[in-house]
Amino acid sequence: MSIVVVGSVAYDTVETPRERRERQLGGSASFFAVAARGRGPVRCVGVVGDDFRAEDLDLIGRHADIAGIARVPGRSFHWSGRYHADLIERDTLATELGVFADFRPEIPAAWRDSEYLFLANIHPALQAGVLDLMRGPRLVALDTMNLWIETTPDLLRAILRRVDVLLVNEGEARLLTGERSLARAAAAIAAMGPARVIVKKGEHGALLFGRESVLAVPALILDDVVDPTGAGDCFAGGFMGSLAQAGVGREAPDAAFRQAMLDGTVTASFCPEGFSVEGLLRADDAAYARRLATLRTMMCP
Repeated sequence: MSIVVVGSVAYDTVETPRERRERQLGGSASFFAVAARGRGPVRCVGVVGDDFRAEDLDLIGRHADIAGIARVPGRSFHWSGRYHADLIERDTLATELGVFADFRPEIPAAWRDSEYLFLANIHPALQAGVLDLMRGPRLVALDTMNLWIETTPDLLRAILRRVDVLLVNEGEARLLTGERSLARAAAAIAAMGPARVIVKKGEHGALLFGRESVLAVPALILDDVVDPTGAGDCFAGGFMGSLAQAGVGREAPDAAFRQAMLDGTVTASFCPEGFSVEGLLRADDAAYARRLATLRTMMCP
C-alpha cells in the first residue's frame, strides 16, 4: 500500500568530533523515503532549490516516487549543526530555510487516495492543508516539535484531532501537555485525538502508548556512532513502512502495531552508522534480520 510523506528535502552541514561534512543530503522526507523503501510505494512531497544536486535527487528517486518534489529558483533548505563529544547533544549553528520558507505542499491528484500519510515536522497549517487534500487515508501519523507547540498551539491541537499517531520526544510530550509523567502526558495527547502516541527516547529506545497497552522498545546497542542526524525520521520510515506492508489501519488492535515498533527501531539503528543516508544504504536484508533477532532477544531472552 502506498505511503505519502510530506516534509523537508534539504542539505545538512554536520560536524562531529571526528569529521565535518558540508551540505550532505538531509531533510525529514529524504531520510523517511530511504528508510521506508521496499515496503510499499513511497511518494515524496517536498521542495528544493536550483542548487540541489541532480545526483541527490536521483538517489531519493531510486527509493521513492519524487514527482511531488518541486524544484524552484533559489537556495535549498540548509541546516548546520555541531555534535558534542557524546554524539547526543548538539548545537544548531545555522538554519537557512531558502525555498522551504515558501513551501506549499502540492499532492499530485493520483496520490490523494494513498492509504498512508506521514506528516513530517513542518508548520501545522501546512500539515492541515495536506490532510485536506487527501481522500480518506487508512492511517495518518504526524511529527512535530517544540517550536510549533509554543508558537502555534491552537493550530497544532486542531490538526491533532485528525491524526491517528503522534510522534514526539519526551520534552515535546511534556511541553504539549504540561504533564511531567509520560503516562499522563500520553493520555492527555490521546484525549486531543491521536489514539496512539510514540515517545522517542533516543539512545534509550521508544515507547508506544496504545489504546489498551504500552510497549517499551529498547534501542539497539551500536559498536560505533558516526552521525545520528535523521535517526528519528528513519524510525518513522521503518514504522510506517511496516504498517503499510502489513496493511494495518487505525482500527487495528495495539498488537498489530508492535511489529512496526520493532521495524522502526531496527531501521533507525542503521542511520547513525554513517553520514547522511550512508548507513541505511549499506544495510541489507541479512543485516536487518540479525538486528531484528537481537532486538527480540533484548526484549524477551
